[in-house]
Amino acid sequence: MVPSLEEDRLNKPYEEVIHLADLIQKGCSNARGDDTKGLKGAIIDWISPPGEDLNPRLARNIKSDRGFHHPRTGGLLCPVDLNWSNEEIKTKLRNQEINTVGDQWPMFLFEDSRYDPDDPWKGLFRSHLLVTAYKYIFTSPSSVDKEPKATKSGNARIHGMTQVTLASIAYVATQVRFALSSMSTFSRTDCVLDSERFYLSILELFDDVDEQQEVNDLVSWWNSDRMLNKNDTVHSNIKAKRAALKALTRNVSAGTSSQHIS
Repeated sequence: MVPSLEEDRLNKPYEEVIHLADLIQKGCSNARGDDTKGLKGAIIDWISPPGEDLNPRLARNIKSDRGFHHPRTGGLLCPVDLNWSNEEIKTKLRNQEINTVGDQWPMFLFEDSRYDPDDPWKGLFRSHLLVTAYKYIFTSPSSVDKEPKATKSGNARIHGMTQVTLASIAYVATQVRFALSSMSTFSRTDCVLDSERFYLSILELFDDVDEQQEVNDLVSWWNSDRMLNKNDTVHSNIKAKRAALKALTRNVSAGTSSQHIS
């Protein structure tokens, strides 16, 4: 992102290095703030029934009624180890008699909000809500429409991103979790959402050496959707088919290895 930054750091006075670091941190904070502000209203459209309002309705600019206070956002935020259909659980979550922590992952991370305890990877990080938010942040807000309109370049193109990264998936998941919550101010160290722990727990899974086959399949899945390239070109199709073939080859090799071991 910043060419020759390491070389500059070694050749510049300490005060200039600190100033540069402050500028980079400020830029990151401003970008995160823009993403948070944008998702605040947009996410209401994504979680509402097509052509209808939520019941009860949710305001786009006020978050106090979100989180576990609303049946829709509460169901999406409910940790997979709790039963949102249980009225006692709902009440305790709303009253904070049950406090959730960052490594209790919510249902919205899973495709169709369905968690299979016998196959925890099934649908994980493949939800429509997560994909929509990713496109909104890294491609452009208009890219989530069925008929995208011409607009300015998205963050991915501006910063030279050509593939979906694991860290960016964790980042978007953290932003979506905050947008669904009733918290008004984003803080990585807040004690209610425990956002930093949530983000780091996702990265910890992605870095786990024992989970690399599933992680690689996940990356292939995201990139086969050509998230960062809206143009259906010959080149993009070739790359997508190659990624799918690699994923298939890994699965076949893993199955063959298992037969030899048994």
